[in-house]
Amino acid sequence: MTAISIVIPMYDEARHIGRTLQAARQAALAAGLECELVVVDNGSHDQGPQIARSLGARVLSLPGLHIGALRNRGAAASTGQWLAFLDADIEVPQNWLTLLLDLEAHGQADVLALDCDTPRVAPWFARAWQSRTLRPSVPAVHKVQWLPTPNLLMRRPWFDRVGGFDENLRTGEDKDLTLRMSQAGARLVSVSKPATLHWGYEGSWREWLGKEMWRQGSHLQLAHKNGFSLRMLRLPLLSLTAWLLDFVALGALASGQLRLELLLLLVAALPALVLSLRQSLKHRNPILTLQLWGLHWIRLHLVGVVFLMSLCKWKARRPARG
Repeated sequence: MTAISIVIPMYDEARHIGRTLQAARQAALAAGLECELVVVDNGSHDQGPQIARSLGARVLSLPGLHIGALRNRGAAASTGQWLAFLDADIEVPQNWLTLLLDLEAHGQADVLALDCDTPRVAPWFARAWQSRTLRPSVPAVHKVQWLPTPNLLMRRPWFDRVGGFDENLRTGEDKDLTLRMSQAGARLVSVSKPATLHWGYEGSWREWLGKEMWRQGSHLQLAHKNGFSLRMLRLPLLSLTAWLLDFVALGALASGQLRLELLLLLVAALPALVLSLRQSLKHRNPILTLQLWGLHWIRLHLVGVVFLMSLCKWKARRPARG
């Protein structure tokens, strides 16, 4: 029987790890795969490790490591011919592996992932923010250059060929890994239906802001490693432009030029509007467009702050949790 190793990094995820493990095991059973569950704990203070062990997972305790190192240690300790990487707060559908393995068997892809959605109980800003990554239109299978995703599936040789995850990256390790796989000749595919469910959604504005600051923390590292391309630096450049226009608008206000100030503020909001339209038009939902406009405006200002902090070698203090 074909074996799959499912590697799950974790930090204080007692609320979600049981659901994640049970869904993953059911998906492996439905696909007819022998399943090995490896949870790599980053020093949890809750009952997450005990819950994982009770559900048959092997738990490795490795506190203080970056997310890429946790994933690499889990992969090294596993034995399956297939490797899957899941975040600890992700619920996969029962046909997760059946669908993706069938695509690989028919020669359509080498590295695969499902899109990720948010449960309906999540706050509006968490649902809207997750919706920007969804592709409701057909076809359901999309060829991509990279897969920044909470679920990844591949045959082990692809993982070994590129040397696994970069252990120096605080965030963006999945994007970096799949970029290198693409450059090595792997065919990357994202499948929009069915989607996984992200139960670790942001329950408050403070949590959303904190996560976004953490997520943007590796822009400079990724650009330095993969080349300072316009695409790689698009968000930091848009952010710095928005900040510059804000400061010019404040100067106009101080000099009594109210009309000029309003015009500059409108221009400063245009990058956020463009990003919003790009991601929301496929949903045909004007309310979502407005929601994403506001969220992108906030995010662009956060990106500029984090980018400058990165230049000053400041690092966000947040344990790697998957």
